[in-house]
Amino acid sequence: MRRIAAIASLAAPALLLAACQQAPTAAPTDNPSASAAPDLAGQTTGADPMASNDGGPAGPADSEARPLMQAQVVLDRLGFGPGVIDGKQGLSTRNALEGFQEANGLQVTGEFDPETQARLARWRDVPATRVVTIPQDFAAGPFMAIPKEPEEQAQMSALGYASLDEKLAERFHTTVATLKLLNPGGQPAEQGKPAPAPAPAPAPAAPTSTDPSAPAPSVFRAGQQIRVPNIGNDAIDASRVKGDDAWRQTLASLGVGSAQPRVDKVVVSKSKGTLKAYDAAGKLVALFTVTTGSSHDPLPLGTWKITAISRNPKFHYNPALFWDASPGDRKAMLPPGPNGPVGVVWIDLSKPHYGIHGTPNPETIGRTESHGCVRLTNWDAARFALMVSAGAQVLFEA
Repeated sequence: MRRIAAIASLAAPALLLAACQQAPTAAPTDNPSASAAPDLAGQTTGADPMASNDGGPAGPADSEARPLMQAQVVLDRLGFGPGVIDGKQGLSTRNALEGFQEANGLQVTGEFDPETQARLARWRDVPATRVVTIPQDFAAGPFMAIPKEPEEQAQMSALGYASLDEKLAERFHTTVATLKLLNPGGQPAEQGKPAPAPAPAPAPAAPTSTDPSAPAPSVFRAGQQIRVPNIGNDAIDASRVKGDDAWRQTLASLGVGSAQPRVDKVVVSKSKGTLKAYDAAGKLVALFTVTTGSSHDPLPLGTWKITAISRNPKFHYNPALFWDASPGDRKAMLPPGPNGPVGVVWIDLSKPHYGIHGTPNPETIGRTESHGCVRLTNWDAARFALMVSAGAQVLFEA
């Protein structure tokens, strides 16, 4: 990812923020959305027909139990992010387990040891998956291929999703490949029902033009029933997200609820690749896997503070600030969107030129380098933004 300077958010048009290389002039902002940590039970659908509805119908029984995906779903709901929910044991799931174990006073092993399994059994009734119907408005788009060059990106109205498939994957904290696995032949995997022969679900007719910005063909479509990871904690109380409809829509599109724990201290570990969030009593309430720095732009060790939060920000690309800029690149103002270089949110720090932000490539978190900043999946970044306020302490440690 190229190093990007962010300037102005949709919520605060005059806000100037750093994005890895440009000094901020933003005033601190407060966060009224933080609250006590939510329970997993009692989630309500609200206005989102795809929101979790624990205790309600989850659709036909899945074709298999998917115990690892079920554990990832529970950890994600509790604030210990496993990264993409894919039913695979990887670095992010191990980090999530370590966070859950620390928060619950268990031996920190990063494994599904007997004590951890016993503690997670409290949520054994939470299914790994559920079946939803894709709403027409969610599938409406617009969807458009994202060009690679900043100068071309600047001509777009938004750096949105390239396809409905990609949007669904972010909504349910997973990957397109996992959604296809859960929906063989375009139909929800179902107990007692043989998997259909592999075939793509019906899709809109191919575009008649050869425009390179045309969206990629989608496997999924409006009105289709699909099986998805059963993520929760996604209910949005409009009173907690006042005066910013665009941000509320972003949270809904990412499956992130408005009820989040209040965080006073953050610890980012360079060696472990984690971000830990603690409340005022010093209790660990959230952990996310992150990408931190590189040999060119190392993580600046030390203690800093959050100075401002920019939601759905625009970005000012300045090639002079990038060691890996292409020859001939020009300055460009990039529009907001989940596929922007810093995703859906920028959290500015008192250390000049550094911040915490989202990403257009969630599957790379913890596996690639950044340009000095701390990068999370878009859904984890949005959730974290609801937990913190200006003034929260951030420690970068080796």
